[in-house]
Parts: sequence; C-alpha cells; structure tokens
Amino acid sequence: MTRNDFTLLYTIKKHGILSCRKLSALSELSLGFISKTLKEFSAEGWVEKDGITPLGLEALLPYKVDNAVIMAAGLSSRFVPLSLEKPKGLLIVKNEVLIERQIEQLQEAGIREIVLVLGYKKEAFFYLEDKYKGIHIVINPEYNIKNNTHTLYLARDFIRNSYICSSDDYFEQNPFDEYVYQAYYSTVYVPEKTNEWYIIPDSKGNVSRVRKSGEDGYIMLGHAYWDKAFSSAIMQILEDDHLVGNYDQTLWEQVLADHVKKLPPMEMKVYPENVIFEFDSLEELRQFDQYYVNNTHSRIIRNIALTLGCAESEITNFRPIKEGLTNTSFALTVADKQYVYRHPGEGTEAIISRPHEKKALELARAIGVDPTYLAMNAEEGWKLSTFVPGIRTPSYQSREDSLRVLAVLRKLHESGLTVDWSFNPWEEACKIESLLRAGKEGIIDPDFNALKSSIEKCYLHTVGDGVEPRFCHCDTYAPNWMLTDADTILIDWEYAGNADPGCDIGTYIMDSMWEIPEAEWFIQEYCGSAYNETLRFHYLAYTAILSWYWYVWALYRESCGAVMGESLYNWHVMAKRYSRYLIESC
Repeated sequence: MTRNDFTLLYTIKKHGILSCRKLSALSELSLGFISKTLKEFSAEGWVEKDGITPLGLEALLPYKVDNAVIMAAGLSSRFVPLSLEKPKGLLIVKNEVLIERQIEQLQEAGIREIVLVLGYKKEAFFYLEDKYKGIHIVINPEYNIKNNTHTLYLARDFIRNSYICSSDDYFEQNPFDEYVYQAYYSTVYVPEKTNEWYIIPDSKGNVSRVRKSGEDGYIMLGHAYWDKAFSSAIMQILEDDHLVGNYDQTLWEQVLADHVKKLPPMEMKVYPENVIFEFDSLEELRQFDQYYVNNTHSRIIRNIALTLGCAESEITNFRPIKEGLTNTSFALTVADKQYVYRHPGEGTEAIISRPHEKKALELARAIGVDPTYLAMNAEEGWKLSTFVPGIRTPSYQSREDSLRVLAVLRKLHESGLTVDWSFNPWEEACKIESLLRAGKEGIIDPDFNALKSSIEKCYLHTVGDGVEPRFCHCDTYAPNWMLTDADTILIDWEYAGNADPGCDIGTYIMDSMWEIPEAEWFIQEYCGSAYNETLRFHYLAYTAILSWYWYVWALYRESCGAVMGESLYNWHVMAKRYSRYLIESC
C-alpha cells in the first residue's frame, strides 16, 4: 500500500465516505487522486457507501498501532528542585498531571495498551494501574546508572508497532493516531543554535543523519513511532549491545545516529511550534504555566522563600551542581545574590545526625572556617548556604595548597571548641558493617575480614598514645574545600564531632592517593616542632582507618542505590596500602 493509499483509506476509516472535496481537505490529497483511488478501493471491497469495510480494516491492519511505551524512569536532574520531590512526569501543568494527560490522549486515539517503564520514585506511579485500563508496568532498577537505551531494552517484549514517549512531554494537541504508515520522529524547526538533537532529512523526508547540537534546523522534540520493522532492527542492536554496554550511558537517539544507514526508514515528522512542549527547567515551566511563578507546589522552594524572606517568584536561575557522594545540591539566585541548597541523599539518615551537623555548622561559622553557612533544618536535613564565585578545589600535587589546608585544620583543632558527641571512624565503620550484613546482599568482598583485621591492629596501636580528641571536620577531601585568592573555606560538616585529629589529616591523605613519603611530609608540616615517631605512626594509621571507614561507607551507599564508582576502589586501595605498610614496618 502506498502512503497516499494509506492516507485516504485511514481518512475514510476516521470520517466515513464524504465528497471528494471534503476528503481532499481532510487528507491533503488531490481531487483527481481521490476520485481514481475510491474506484480502486471499491473494486477491492475496501469501501462501500457507508465507509470502510472489514476488508478495508484488514488492509490497514499492518499499520495499526499496538501500544505505547512511556519512559518514566529517569531522575530529570536538570529540573531541580522540583524533580527532587517527585518524578517529572507527575508534575501538574495547567491543572493536569503530565503523564495522565498523555495517557488520556493515547487512549482517545485508540491506543489501549500502555507500558510504563519506571525507576526513580517508581511507587508514585503505581496508582495509574487502577486509574486506567491497559497499563503495564516495567521496572528499571538501574535507572540511576544507565540511560534510556536500557529503559527501552527492558520493554523489548512489548515493542512492535509502538509509540515511544517520555512522561514529561506536554502536547497542546493530541498527536497520536490509531494507524501509522511508517516509523517517524517528531520534530520542530528552530531558527537559533541549540544543544538539542537535530535531524537532517533526505530528499524523501526520511532521517538521513542525526547530530547533537547545531544552528537552525529541525530538532527532535516529543515522541517517536517505531513500526515493526524498525522495532525489530533497533532492538537487535540493543540486544547485541546488552552484554557490552556501549550504549548504557546514552540516549537511544545516539543509537539512531550511529546506525541510521542500516535501520529501516524513519520519517522526519514536522510539527508546528507550540504543539509539543518539553520543560527542561522550572523557568521554562513558569513561562508556560503562570501558576508556577508564585506557587511551585514545592516544599523545597517554600523552605528557601521562608529562609530568605522572599516570594517564590523572586527565586530564579536554578542550576544543578554535580551530585556529591552523599547529597544533591543546586544553585539559585535571589535579588542578584546566589545561594546553594543542599538536599539530603537517600539513606543518609541512618548514618548522619542532622542535629549534630547543624551544631557543627554554627561552630564552624563562628570561628570563620565556614562563613558560607546560612541555615539548616535539622529534621529534614536540608541546608542553605551562600554561593562563592570563582572558587577552586585544592590540588593534591600543590604543596602550597596543602599548606593552606593545614593552616585551616590547625585553626580548627586549636580552637578549643567542643561538642557533646564523638566520631570514632573505627566504631562507626563497625556499625555500618552491621547494616551491610543485615542487607539482602551482605558483604561479597572476599578480602573484607582480613583487611578489617589489619585496620583493627593499626587502630589498637594508636589507643592511649597521647593524641587527644578535639573538634574535627572528619571529611576533609578536596571537594569539601573552596579556595579563592584570599580565602580557604571548609564546607559540608555532616561527619563533624569530637574526634581524633587524624580523622582530618588521614582523610585528606586518603583522597590524595599519596605514597608514604608525601604523606609523611604532610604530617610533619601539620605537627611542626612536635613531630616524632609516635605522631608519624598515629597519622599514617588514621589514614588507613579513615580509608577503611569510607570504603565500608561506600559499600553501604551502593547498597542504597548510590553509585560510588572509582572512589570505592580507591578507598579500598588506600586502606590496604597504609595498613600493610604499618604492619610490615612495626
């Protein structure tokens, strides 16, 4: 069946037999073609005076849409802070929930089977199974470490003639049809340079090339449609890649870009502007839905407004800051002043006392070690700080930077401050270990017990050696330092408490991955004239102890779904390197 044949037959299916002029207006086909083709359809038994026949429906059957897959697994990190509280697809836009509006538009078009692939805060979507018939749920447990190629791979048993949708799209007009002639990707024309995906069509209007970013042209926006031939071909690519993982971190558009010449034809379907909307930031949503200007439905933004004494509409320019090991942070602007909001990570309440952190922040601000702190909620764990422009982190290769760090640590340790709680990394690691052993996977590191025994020997050797506890930060790795030309600031006091000063010295050495001689120089500079063999051993031992603590901590965080990456391995390496050196040299 040609495209024009399909278009006319589907128009008759939707509207019945009308005059050639009306059919021409609806289908955008010529009067001559319609007149001629109606006679052919009648001869085939596809149409009669009342409209399409069962034979006509059978002829359309290969083009019938089987279902829609709605991808709703991702974190939408660019949409902070709203995405921290609920999945983006559940935002209310113009009094409708985004994903509900899309489901209803699909059902209005006759698409009865709808597959939701869920990950981040998945349980928030479960109600849709009861609200709408034909909903199937697929869970993506790796949503935080893999991109939407994996999401679509997980839905492979459903994908045939399928719409491929995102839960956060808003369609001003219903873009879906019950029958579709060919695979396509929806596009809109933009006259300016963007960082979006662009389609370059061939002479037939099919996708010839795909590129990331460009000048004026047609950007990929909204939904796509995969027919059975396209679905089969692209799923074979994803199947072949599944064990290799080359596309784990990419969007499926990258697969299209890499294999477009090998895949069956995919049409570039052009929509006019202001039909398809994707909101990449709160500012874009505010422009579309004025309700969000003064009321964002966000407790986070309400917290910020109350703390700074401003209206929600004055809080602008939200920008995510790279997610830390423990929490997620974003920057914002109010009245030309910039701030940073820290949102607590999942599972951290089991290992961090937020009331203790708040007290530590107040003390650090009082002595000028962290002047950025503004406010914190000890119950919910959020924190607001001033933003410091033009900062850098210290370089572990720079002894000048190390001396700046040591000056602040001596100021902290000699301040005479004290609190009514303590941080003992050996004991805390044992507590976290118990959480790990109680989990589903337990501990699978075969060297865990042997390394723990070595660390314990180092720890016991430091007990009673004369180094007294004092108020410490306990998490002094480079990303928690902010250096400007004039200032050296230590931030993030979640693990602070009365502790052995080796917690601060050892953490910095640990993260530097220094060999023993460089660590010895750092320790000697810290101790000054008091430096001796006892102090040398003590601080090298605490490097091993702190490395062990953070290794166990990282195992726990990964058991909660976080991705620790290379840091977990590095901390294991440093715990083994320093404990082995000390035991062998004793």
